[in-house]
Amino acid sequence: MNTKKLGVAIILLASIMWAIEPILAKLSFENSDFLHTSAIRAMVAALTAFIYIALTRKAPLKVTRRQLSPLIYIALVGTLIADFMYFFGLSQIPVINAVIIGHMQPIFIIAFGFFLLKTDKLTKFDYLGISLMILAGLLVTTRTMENLFALRFGTTGDLIVLTATIAWATSAIVMKKYLTMVDAGVISFYRFFFPALIFAAYLGVTSSLFIANIYQVCIGVIIGIGTILYYEGLKRLKAAQVSGLELSTPFFAAILAYFFLSEVVTSLQILGIALLFGGVYLISKKEE
Repeated sequence: MNTKKLGVAIILLASIMWAIEPILAKLSFENSDFLHTSAIRAMVAALTAFIYIALTRKAPLKVTRRQLSPLIYIALVGTLIADFMYFFGLSQIPVINAVIIGHMQPIFIIAFGFFLLKTDKLTKFDYLGISLMILAGLLVTTRTMENLFALRFGTTGDLIVLTATIAWATSAIVMKKYLTMVDAGVISFYRFFFPALIFAAYLGVTSSLFIANIYQVCIGVIIGIGTILYYEGLKRLKAAQVSGLELSTPFFAAILAYFFLSEVVTSLQILGIALLFGGVYLISKKEE
């Protein structure tokens, strides 16, 4: 299997993890809030990444001073701020909306990458595939033709998740530009370790340093594994390709949301999900 195909497979597997996460988060919100769930999630994810490093013994946790700054940026912007905002937005809007908006990163990846990743050029298949997937995301978000024509796809929760998406996009660019040679497990560990320290201090002060439900632990494990897979894929693919492939997440999220949260999928959303597969095919295709 060539590097690009392996990268595509890894990102698709990570996408399944991204789809499971909001389902478990919604279930966690039944007896906990987004802040407490975010805190436990970060701590368990950091532990998951640490166990991965210990078991694989691929790389030490020690990083250089030059690598520390981008790692701190990813931890603070990508996890402490973006993930927190995502969970807050998720508490106000349906899973499928949050997942779609949260994975619309290609728009911002392309914009930021144009200025920061001069060598990260895209092929015609990349542009076509990403465009198709963004269109699919629009169809899934609007849900019905009536909403589509009326442009009804904006709430406060949607805007919060969109802001988180922009922050995630900048984190992807920083990783691609400065941390390509760093082990995926190490990046994942520090991404959650620094926020976990802050969250642990907060929970300690508020006397809420406890696990409210099993879903919080499951979220941490799943997102820890998903993040490791994400960075492994990001090393093998262009940043915009990775973000485009992540848009396959709504397909899995829609199915899970239907069975576990009774969120109904409309015919327009089914069409959008079908277009996602076309986008995945194009984005993984090599230019002749």
